[in-house]
Amino acid sequence: MGSNAIDFIKNQPIERIEILTAIHEIIMEHDKTVAPNVEKMMGKEMIIYKCGGVMKYGLSSVKKHISLHVMPIYCLPELHYKYASLLDKASFQKGCINFQDSSEMPLEIVKQMFIEFSAFDFIKFREQYYSNNKK
Repeated sequence: MGSNAIDFIKNQPIERIEILTAIHEIIMEHDKTVAPNVEKMMGKEMIIYKCGGVMKYGLSSVKKHISLHVMPIYCLPELHYKYASLLDKASFQKGCINFQDSSEMPLEIVKQMFIEFSAFDFIKFREQYYSNNKK
């Protein structure tokens, strides 16, 4: 873990440290395209995992829940549908997953998810999206 990510996780409520650490470690183990850094996004400090200087994932701990921001589910409806079905106790938004604890985010499914997401070339997708929308 980068020191910023470690510090961020250590400063969270004790009951969240284990799940935040586990998700962070899964991301770092299975998606070698990203680098973590603690930054502000949407007015909240969180761990931002950037690929080529662009956010691919975000992990935050807010008052009522933990949020996992995931660009692959935002960009690919089939991934959104697949993981919303598999993680049916979590609350899915367009590009993020909100949850309370590991009962809503079983780590085996989270691991499977990031193995699949690591193959998603977000930079290429983003370039194609902007290229198509300029026409």
